[in-house]
Amino acid sequence: MGRDVEQGAFSREDRVRYRQKVRRCLDVFALMLDDFGFDADRPMTGLEIELNLVDPAAEPAMRNDQILADIADPLFQTELAQFNLELNASPRLIEGTGFADYEQDLRGSLSRAEERAAGSDARIVMVGILPTLTEDHLVAENLSTDERYRVLNDQIVGARGEDIELDIRGVERLQTHTDSIAPEAACTSLQFHLQVAPDSFADYWNASQAIAGVQVAIGANSPFLYGRQLWAETRIALFEQATDTRPDELKAQGVRPRVWFGERWITSIFDLFEENVRYFPPLLPICEDEDPVEVLHAGGVPELGELRLHNGTVYRWNRPVYDIMNGRPHLRVENRVLPAGPTVVDMLANAAFYFGLARGLAESDRPIWSQLTFSSAEENFHAAARRGMDAVLHWPRLGEVPVTKLVLDVLLPKAEQGLDRFGVAPAERDRLLGIIEQRCRTGRNGAVWQTETVWAAERHRGMDRSAALHHMLQCYADLQRGNEPVHTWPVG
Repeated sequence: MGRDVEQGAFSREDRVRYRQKVRRCLDVFALMLDDFGFDADRPMTGLEIELNLVDPAAEPAMRNDQILADIADPLFQTELAQFNLELNASPRLIEGTGFADYEQDLRGSLSRAEERAAGSDARIVMVGILPTLTEDHLVAENLSTDERYRVLNDQIVGARGEDIELDIRGVERLQTHTDSIAPEAACTSLQFHLQVAPDSFADYWNASQAIAGVQVAIGANSPFLYGRQLWAETRIALFEQATDTRPDELKAQGVRPRVWFGERWITSIFDLFEENVRYFPPLLPICEDEDPVEVLHAGGVPELGELRLHNGTVYRWNRPVYDIMNGRPHLRVENRVLPAGPTVVDMLANAAFYFGLARGLAESDRPIWSQLTFSSAEENFHAAARRGMDAVLHWPRLGEVPVTKLVLDVLLPKAEQGLDRFGVAPAERDRLLGIIEQRCRTGRNGAVWQTETVWAAERHRGMDRSAALHHMLQCYADLQRGNEPVHTWPVG
C-alpha cells in the first residue's frame, strides 16, 4: 500500500460509498479487458527490495526518517517500521545485459545510501528477518511516522477485535501475542514485477503460483525470529499471522485470510480482482473524485483508484497489478514470495530464475497447472518455507522429489529457455543461473548459512543465542558488501 492516507476514522457512509465505487471500477476494468489497448509490446520488469537499518551493535536502528532525508533519492521510500527502508529499482528490459544494468544500479544506490546511513551511525542490511529483533522492538510506537501505517494498523487490529496471536512451530517454537501489526515489519522481502499482456496474464500468474514453493526453498533467508530458530523462511508464517484480521470463529467458518495463496488456477486477471471484491471487506475506504465510467467513455485511461487501493490490502503472494505509465495502462504480476538478500548478485540470480522459469512454464505446450493440483502448489509452498533446501515437493510425473533435484534436472533448463526468449545475453544467463545451480549442488542458501554460523558460535565460541545472533549478523553484514554469492561464504 504505497499511497498517502490521511483519514483515520471512516464512517458507515464511507464504507458504503467505497464498496459501490470499487464495484464500479471492477465493471470498468472488465470493459477495458475486452477491448482496451494495454501496453504489452516489450515486457518491462521491476524490482523492489525492503531493507533493514542496524546500529553498530547490530541492533535495529529506529531512524529511517533521518536517513531518508539524508539519502534524498526518490528511489528510496519508507516502509512499515522505523528500522525499514524500501529501494525501488527503475523498471527495465532484461534482454541483453539488463541484469548487469540492474546490478550496477542497485549496488550504486545501496553504496550511496550506506554512506548517508553511516552519518546516522547505521548500516543497511538485506535479510528476510533481522535476526536481532526482539518483541520490544516490534511495537506500535516503532511504526514509521507516515500516517498511512497508523491508519492501516488501526483498521487491521480493529477488524480483528482482539490481540493477534503468533504461533510458529519449527525447529523451535514461538508462541506470543501482539496488539499491533508491528511484527509484520520484520518481514523484509524482495519483489519482482513482470509486465504481461491481458491474454497471457493467467498463464504467467498460474506459472508463478506453481513455482512459488521452489522459489522459497532455494531463496530462503529467514530462519530466526525473536531468538528462536523456526522455519527456513519464517517470513511466510509471520506475515500470514501478523496481518490476519480473522478471530478464531471466522477462521472456523472458512473466511479467507488477507495474506492469501489463493484457492484455484485462473483463466483471467479479472478472476483475481473479482475475488478481492467478493471476499474482502475494505480496510481503507477512501474514495477518489474520478468517475471511471465517464473517463472511459471520454476516451481516457481510468485510474481505478479504489480498485487498486483495495488490491493493495489483499496480500497475495503473487499479486495482480493494474497501473498506468506514460498515459498507457498495463498489467503486471508482482511476485512477493522471496526474502531480501543475502547479496545483490544472489537476488539477481533469484530474479533470473523467476523471470526465466515463469516464461518457460507459461509458454509450455502443456501447462504445468493442468498437471499440478492447486492444493499441491500450496502444500509445496508451505513445505518449502518450513524446510528450505531440504524440502521435498510434489511435481507432476516425478511424485515426491527433493527440491534441489527438481531444480537441477527439470527447472533450470526451463528457466534457461525462458531467459533465451527474453533475449538475455547468454553470459548473463549462465552467470546468474549458475548461482542457483551451485546453491542446489552445495545445499547452501542464506538460511543454511545463518543457522550454521549461529550453531558454530554457540558450540565453538561458547556464545548464548543472543550473542551468537549478533555475531552472525555482524559477519553477514560484512560479507554482504563483498557481493559474493552466499553459497561461497565461510562459516565464521
